[in-house]
Amino acid sequence: MDKFALLTATAAPLKIANVDTDKIIPARFLKTIKRTGLGKSLFADMRYEADGSEKADFVLNQPKYRHAEILVAGDNFGCGSSREHAPWALLDFGIRCVIAPSFADIFFNNCFKNGILPIVLPEDVVAALMEDAALGTNARLTVDLEAQVVVRPNGDKIPFEVDAFRKHCLLNGLDDIGLTLAHTAAIDAYEANIPAWQPKIHGA
Repeated sequence: MDKFALLTATAAPLKIANVDTDKIIPARFLKTIKRTGLGKSLFADMRYEADGSEKADFVLNQPKYRHAEILVAGDNFGCGSSREHAPWALLDFGIRCVIAPSFADIFFNNCFKNGILPIVLPEDVVAALMEDAALGTNARLTVDLEAQVVVRPNGDKIPFEVDAFRKHCLLNGLDDIGLTLAHTAAIDAYEANIPAWQPKIHGA
């Protein structure tokens, strides 16, 4: 998992509340277990016409937001089913941070496990960031995870809360597998001392 420390990028405003995981990545695209290739299907039903052509009015189809790495969204983002493909699709598109007044719990947890930082801020603050994001590439936001602040284009710093363990994992690029591998020496030492009569994981 890529480390997350400091991100300065264009933010795309998605002024829609209750965006569920089926809107983020429709069920018909869940046939793969790969984490790559899903970006093109992100928000597919909102992003494309029935013939596959782009809807010009959808935010991520607008030239100034095609390379956005921050998404400023409405309340209850990521509600619906628990599909992990939702953060996979966001990440494959290039989104590393989502800012919203609230998130669905499972989606919120899945973001951290996949290298995306979800930030919860009050509605009035999110509304102000929406206005910043509406300026497109002329107004980039900075997300400083170490300092736990979002810096607006005017220089104002907005503090945010994040769990200390999750912060550690993002700063160091540690997913569940990475956390386990960090204890490789201890695991090897334990396995080397398993009695001969006890079955071993790696065979005889």
